[in-house]
Amino acid sequence: MELRAAELQERIRPVFEKNFETAGELGAAVSIWQNGKPLVDFHGGFRDAQREKPWSADTLVLIWSATKGLGSACVLHLLQEEGIELDRIVAEFWPEFAQGGKSQITLAQLLSHQAGLCAFDERVDVQDYAAVIAALERQTPWWPPGTGHGYHARTFGFLLDELVRRIAQKPLGKYWRDNFGESLALDIWIGLPESEHPRVATIYAAKAGRAPSPPEFYRDLATPGTLVRKTFTSPAGLHAVSGMNAPAVRSMSMVSFGGIGSASSLAKFYAMLACGGEFDGRRYFSPETIAKMTSTLSSGPDRVFKIPTAFSAGFMKDPPSGPRRLFGPSPLAFGHPGAGGSHAFADPANGIAFAYVMNQMEQSLLPNDKSLTLVEALYNEGTA
Repeated sequence: MELRAAELQERIRPVFEKNFETAGELGAAVSIWQNGKPLVDFHGGFRDAQREKPWSADTLVLIWSATKGLGSACVLHLLQEEGIELDRIVAEFWPEFAQGGKSQITLAQLLSHQAGLCAFDERVDVQDYAAVIAALERQTPWWPPGTGHGYHARTFGFLLDELVRRIAQKPLGKYWRDNFGESLALDIWIGLPESEHPRVATIYAAKAGRAPSPPEFYRDLATPGTLVRKTFTSPAGLHAVSGMNAPAVRSMSMVSFGGIGSASSLAKFYAMLACGGEFDGRRYFSPETIAKMTSTLSSGPDRVFKIPTAFSAGFMKDPPSGPRRLFGPSPLAFGHPGAGGSHAFADPANGIAFAYVMNQMEQSLLPNDKSLTLVEALYNEGTA
């Protein structure tokens, strides 16, 4: 499908504005690219609940777990540069990882949430990187690796970060800036420099409202001792949304949920992926590595989310049995949502990239109507 900027903007603008009028949006931005060119870049609302600081074109905001897609891209890029295939054993590069029955876990299993390391038996603080890594090394998988999958909500970023540190000898946040952030001129950081703090929108927790869905997940989340509860409290700390607004926390390199950036830069990065890993005459990913992003490695009932999910090598995909498509109609599409509503993906079949960010969260497991109605308007030429 070939999108025309004027027609697309006409379809998207009323849907975007409706989010503010009827869906309780505070501040937000949406960006849509095709074939490496921006077609839509809308922003609106406010950076603060007092409505004193308007959301501008250069506003940055926390994107939560959408950071996982960026972190996964870094790992895949590093593996590509080093000639390392996904069937290799994690412990080859991280020997201490082999403890606790983990000696045969592959990179593919780790990247597709099949490793069974979504939670800890012990309490460690999320801000103590060394302690978290030591706990991961000691932890026994919650299920036999490769026999199922479950979303690694908090531990995933630490697994990615340590792999990059072991192979590239640098933190993943620095790898991101060195290989993508600087060369693509992306306004996205995993560990925000102090100089960028004044542009950041305050993030706000979901307000009480309609019943959260799916009910089984939220019931388990509130029940001590369940795997869901353990997953979302491992490692412990920074459970209050307000804590993520602290300057020291914004500057931490937390790959699971700490990325801060703009919708336009997030879409620009996915635009490069949607164009086969090439942008502005420079190749970042080989066709073989892009295929790792588009190819499903795990699919079916998610042991943590309690609904069907699917993952490629680090990216989320639409499962065959999902009730609603998160990434558009193409089976090749892949991306990663973030808590409360942020959402980003690439559709290589159509050369399309999409990103939506906001600062008023909603209680939803996956992208909510505020972004999904925009995705549907993007692909539905009859929408007006």
